[in-house]
Amino acid sequence: MKVIMVGTVASSFYGFRADLICTLLKKGHQVYAFTSEYTAEDLKKIEQLGAIPITYTLNRGGLNPLADIIATYQLSKKIKAINPDLVFSYFSKPVIFGTLAAKLAQVPRVIGMLEGLGYTFTEQPEGLSKKTQLIKKIQVFLYKIALPQLNQLIFLNPDDPKDLLQKYGIKVKKVEVLGGIGLNLENYKYSKNFNSDISFIFVARLLAEKGIHDYIKAAKIVKSKYPNIKFTVLGAIDKSALGSLKEEELQDLIQTNIIEYPGYVNNVADWIKKANVFVLPSYYREGVPRSTQEAMAIGRPVITTDVPGCRETVVDGVNGFLVPKWNPEALAEKMIYFIENPEQVSLMGAASYEIAKEKFDANVVNKRLIKFLEVVE
Repeated sequence: MKVIMVGTVASSFYGFRADLICTLLKKGHQVYAFTSEYTAEDLKKIEQLGAIPITYTLNRGGLNPLADIIATYQLSKKIKAINPDLVFSYFSKPVIFGTLAAKLAQVPRVIGMLEGLGYTFTEQPEGLSKKTQLIKKIQVFLYKIALPQLNQLIFLNPDDPKDLLQKYGIKVKKVEVLGGIGLNLENYKYSKNFNSDISFIFVARLLAEKGIHDYIKAAKIVKSKYPNIKFTVLGAIDKSALGSLKEEELQDLIQTNIIEYPGYVNNVADWIKKANVFVLPSYYREGVPRSTQEAMAIGRPVITTDVPGCRETVVDGVNGFLVPKWNPEALAEKMIYFIENPEQVSLMGAASYEIAKEKFDANVVNKRLIKFLEVVE
């Protein structure tokens, strides 16, 4: 079978799709990786996996209908030249334009996967800006055109199909919920949680919707009662994003000893191992946050928000706690619970590990995903 995978950023193929690609290749399928953002080195890495990289143009950020129509037509010609049995797109724009291009190219089976609904579907404390509301309307309109063309649409969590398909009356032939995107558990080895000084870690871009401001407010509340508790932050400032943590705020937090910030690191797993409790107070429309899955595989309890995607990672009171979004006081209360009940750290951490093995092991997830992809209708 010839399989075309349509993504955007090249690194997503070898970063998050490597296990899936290798499994497909082992089964004798040919895999073509379509990427619109890449370097020569990225393309080499895709080749090393055994897939064939194909570059195409997709105007990822803006909304220029004419450019999008031309890009879709050109993409369909590239797909037609390969004459695949299946086109599998992931991320919002590839699912829209990859699906339309695949239909133009008369591909027999077309499957899409939406890993979370993204920024335009994220509720903001002060409401959505006029611009975001407009982009959301256009996105929903495009989904209404593209999604009914799919043979199958895969979501990561059960809230997304309700909030997209049911709410906007979009008809799709077949819907599946996958769960997590899958982790290679070999890369995130379980480690015993034996540190007696309780410490917390936040791993995400330093954006408001990922919960950085709530994490910092909660840290200040906790430190007023337990001044020696350590709070680590891993992630980059996103200068282009509204509500991102500012450089001067970050420096001030480091100077006043509220947080420890090692800057960009490429050994995230080691940092998670050093901490006791993983915290992600996100209100972003995640699929299922990858960083939380990694922390669970390593055996850390999790405090996260009771919002779509995040709530898939925690059984409240078993492997951590779910707190309401935009509520640093509730977050601080659960942090203090771990400080005052340190024996719960290793108990809940062990429960996290069991859930990760059951729900997020790449072998398990890819088996399910490949079953979806290989089913010949």
